[in-house]
Amino acid sequence: MRILAAPASLKGVLSATAAADAIALGAQSAGVDAERLPVADGGEGTAEVLAASLGGEWRSATVQDPLGRPVEARWLLLPEGTAVVESAEAIGLLRLSPNELDPLRATSRGLGELILAALAAEPTSLLVCLGGSATVDGGAGLREVVGERLARHRVVAACDVRSPLLGERGAARTFGPQKGASPAEVEELEARLAASVELRPFAALAGAGAAGGLGAALAALGAELVSGAELVLDRLRLRERLRAISLAVTGEGAVDRTTQEGKAPGAVLRTCRTAGVRCAVFGGRIDERIPGAELHALSGNPERAAEDLRDLGRELAVSLLRLA
Repeated sequence: MRILAAPASLKGVLSATAAADAIALGAQSAGVDAERLPVADGGEGTAEVLAASLGGEWRSATVQDPLGRPVEARWLLLPEGTAVVESAEAIGLLRLSPNELDPLRATSRGLGELILAALAAEPTSLLVCLGGSATVDGGAGLREVVGERLARHRVVAACDVRSPLLGERGAARTFGPQKGASPAEVEELEARLAASVELRPFAALAGAGAAGGLGAALAALGAELVSGAELVLDRLRLRERLRAISLAVTGEGAVDRTTQEGKAPGAVLRTCRTAGVRCAVFGGRIDERIPGAELHALSGNPERAAEDLRDLGRELAVSLLRLA
């Protein structure tokens, strides 16, 4: 018997790696072997998850944060030559304090600068992870910085959501409020995005609205948009790993409608169902149930998150032993 600990991060509480460690320790304390496989969906922490399983070399560059201030941002060069760049690392919400949120002013220039720094290392390809940005500029800043320099490179954009650019599920109306936009500012941001002639042909693509419209911007520059969760699970060879697994454990801070719409735990659950492997899904909160899924709610107390996951790992391991 073996448990696979394959959680995403509990944002602001535990990284995916720390969450996987906690689940595995709990399972091992009950006498069941556990394998760690932290997962991500293309948003914040994706490069860290890839580095944990695949290795690679961390590099850094000085770039602009969302408000134009210089910051040191990391990027990852994988062993096979792919450069992995995260929007959150350069222009993420994590770069701003709550009172600094200003999506009307925030720019994606810093991500463009980080991309150019990665391309200067002459990678075999470029993977841009889109999610967690503080911007809703439709990539205007990025496009000013990179110009046509992506045309000579293979670029894949890993999107943490499948949202289009515009409309009720789009970049401004769905994600603008969490980036600090008032109702009136949301409509102004929507109008700005709708007015972009360059983005118009790509507005309906799944993932176009990721990271404040950076999905559409990169598509306009020739990038391929893909589901970040599916790409990460493919790179981590999840399907192969499940062959030796009795139970997979996945989850995130909150299980809600987005869990099945591009988030990594939803992708892990689908893969397990296809492979015929039992899958337990946890959430710090369960805001929406997933039909037919084995759900486990944690205490909801951030200070207890690691302990909750150790307890869950132990409980699930005991359930396996009883069935043996």
